[in-house]
Amino acid sequence: MIRRKIWCLLGLLSLATAVSSQAQQTSGSAEKAIATLENQWLQAQRTNNPDLVAPILADKFVYTDGEGKLDSKAAMLADAKTVKWDSVDYKNMQIAVYGDTAIVTGEFVGKGTDSSGKPVNDRSRYTDTWAKMPDGKWQCVASQDTPIKK
Repeated sequence: MIRRKIWCLLGLLSLATAVSSQAQQTSGSAEKAIATLENQWLQAQRTNNPDLVAPILADKFVYTDGEGKLDSKAAMLADAKTVKWDSVDYKNMQIAVYGDTAIVTGEFVGKGTDSSGKPVNDRSRYTDTWAKMPDGKWQCVASQDTPIKK
């Protein structure tokens, strides 16, 4: 009887380890997928080509700027066309996956000019929220920036 209980316990532990390992692998692949999408967004900024980011934003995407203004996907993409970046980079990017949701935090540093030729020197913290859609693709559903004050 004790031997049977031990074998059952070992079987359950083995199963739990396998499930945990699979969850970690799934999370790791999700993190890689999100990192790739974040880098696609960065490339869109580096090349001043918002069309590269459009497909990775959900239709109901919401952007909150540093002053608390809300923008839709269309408005954010239109605004992105008004800034010409000379240099952009992400720093300290962290990705946390929670099932079919991922939260990305980091720092954005960019220099360029706005539509009137005025210099833009942006340093901000950002939070991007990603959701795995029914078709299995990840899309950003919300993004928020907060300027870093010196």
